[in-house]
Amino acid sequence: MTRTEQELFATAAITSFRLNGQFLAIAEELARPAGLTAAWWQVLGAVLPAPLPVAGIAREMGITRQSVQRIADLLVDKGLAEYRPNPAHRRAKLVAVTDAGREAVHRITPQHAVVSKRLVAELGHEQLAATVDALTRLSTALDALTTQEP
Repeated sequence: MTRTEQELFATAAITSFRLNGQFLAIAEELARPAGLTAAWWQVLGAVLPAPLPVAGIAREMGITRQSVQRIADLLVDKGLAEYRPNPAHRRAKLVAVTDAGREAVHRITPQHAVVSKRLVAELGHEQLAATVDALTRLSTALDALTTQEP
């Protein structure tokens, strides 16, 4: 039985929504012992490689700028992140992880490794890699759709 384009699109969307919930539940479980929430971990993870403005974090993570701003303010209040001047834009400060924030994220690593190994044991390394590639291509295709004229 061949599924229609609309059925495939709907199933992809529903499955993605379910996956998002599953990943968030796992992320909450992993982040809690480090004193973080999944949302805090997400924002800190975005700025681990380099500081970013709030709008850049929102684009990178696919969440609203307002949500990122609220979380960034909380992270700064807790000493896990700091605002730095942005040479490219006077008013849009950069969010940077502090040593305390980096340490909190690193406390997640051991249990993160355990969950990763369990997922590979369930799916197999090649299948997980193929799934990641397919999800990445799907995300790129959806980005292209949102930038094209209807």
